[in-house]
Amino acid sequence: MRDLKGNSDEPQQYSRVSTRQGREVSGPVAVLVEDLHVAYGTTWALDGVDLAAAPGTTLGVLGHNGAGKTTLIRTLTTLVRPTTGRVLIDGLDVVTHAPTVRRRIGVTGQYAGLDDFLTARENLELIGRLTGLGGRSRDRADALIDRLDLHALAARRVGELSGGSRRRVDLAASLVGSPSVLFLDEPTTGLDPIARSGLWDVVAELTGTGTTVVLTTQYLEEADRLADHIVVLDHGRVAARGTATQLKGIVGGKRVTATVPTHHLVDLPFRPDTDPDRHGDTARVTVTVDDATTATAIVSRLDRAGIPVTDLDVTSPSLDDVFTHLALTGAHR
Repeated sequence: MRDLKGNSDEPQQYSRVSTRQGREVSGPVAVLVEDLHVAYGTTWALDGVDLAAAPGTTLGVLGHNGAGKTTLIRTLTTLVRPTTGRVLIDGLDVVTHAPTVRRRIGVTGQYAGLDDFLTARENLELIGRLTGLGGRSRDRADALIDRLDLHALAARRVGELSGGSRRRVDLAASLVGSPSVLFLDEPTTGLDPIARSGLWDVVAELTGTGTTVVLTTQYLEEADRLADHIVVLDHGRVAARGTATQLKGIVGGKRVTATVPTHHLVDLPFRPDTDPDRHGDTARVTVTVDDATTATAIVSRLDRAGIPVTDLDVTSPSLDDVFTHLALTGAHR
């Protein structure tokens, strides 16, 4: 199997970077954003964003529509100039070294940026020539067609492809230049579960070979599976950050959901998190506890209280729960 990263004329250079506050970011840094503000008129699309990503990791950027995710990606990829703040890619400032940064990155946006009148293979070869691969463009296109299993699409005009197929070709196009940092802005929007899973496998392989991935998504399962570190944006600010496990810890360690007879609700040995979900003679109640030991104790207390349980779930909080919690609490506001 051919290497997805291919051969790059420029060595990958990562820098240890000190912030303006004098804080040393430990280890190599592929992406550094410090106190980033972006204004559109009187509206702050980004309002003091800080984040960092190490080489060979995936940074997940989550947020509701209008949270600032796309503005962040456009700024990181040199399309939007910061109003204030600093953005470095592989130690290069995106404003003062924009041309060099563009040669080092790959971008897959929310909409496929391909020529509808060319075939998938022709699109890849054209991009290869535009990025300076010259005679190697065909070999690079072949390698990507092999790895992403695009053989059935290679000879078809892009304008004839379904939305999911266009996304797959667009991903291949973003990899033609062997980027050291790949930006994926909601890359699986419109993909079916099989195609989405295939893209996830490609992302995992890329990070395994040293590529840094910055991923924006509204699929929380996607961030849970792929992201080494997650930043949650809300109204242009960072509402929360951490690993998926750390973010879930904001909500609680375990969630116990039990279905009990309605007339036993008054006998519950705990106060549910929300009003019971009543269905005829039964009701579902949920309580969040710190850990598995406490969850086991809750179940035992139901038994000792003589409350019959017809259904029981003990689960860990999901990123959906984190989103709901942040929305309800207004975490940073």
